Amino acid sequence: MRKSLFARWRASFLTGLLIVLPGVITLAVVKWFFGTISSLTDLLLFFLPTSITHDGGATGPIHWYWSVLAFIFAALLVTVIGVLARYYIGKQLIAGADGLMLRVPVLNKIYGTIKQVDAAFAGNKNSFKTVVLIEYPRPGIYSVGFITSEQEDEISKKLDQKTVCVYIPTTPIPTSGFLVITPIEQITKLDMSVADGFKYIISLGAISHEASAANLKI
Repeated sequence: MRKSLFARWRASFLTGLLIVLPGVITLAVVKWFFGTISSLTDLLLFFLPTSITHDGGATGPIHWYWSVLAFIFAALLVTVIGVLARYYIGKQLIAGADGLMLRVPVLNKIYGTIKQVDAAFAGNKNSFKTVVLIEYPRPGIYSVGFITSEQEDEISKKLDQKTVCVYIPTTPIPTSGFLVITPIEQITKLDMSVADGFKYIISLGAISHEASAANLKI
């Protein structure tokens, strides 16, 4: 029995959608990322008149090529700061800017917290490098997570057992999630890398570690 015209169109549409969707999502993510970053880097062009950088003057949007130039300028600026951080004068300037940020009300709370988190991850080479399986949100149900801390702290001492901090991302967008503190005996460490772990989560479990390895061999 031949399929109806609608059934054939639907099959072709779904096939085409599966082919096009990864590219569309990739472009959408790149566009969102560039738009978010450029909203900050565009401020570096404050010394240029808006009649040149913006479409229709100050009321219009900035031309995309000026945004690209501002992004490149920001990348060069960050590189220069990284180079200066190796020398005494640069270290003093960075320390002065750091102290200034910590003295500004409200901003000092946000900046101080982010700085502590950054220092914790930079100083611990094992942070966010182990993929684990944990019973969450209840016994018998498992979730994939990442160990963020495996050190002795007040919580471990209070519970009188070694605990680990596990970050469990939400799917398919792993930028938000849950922090779970659990005894180290109750986690199962997996062999997959962090990249494979995120692929597994973002794909809703459709892409496994073995599948990724097989694709690389091909």
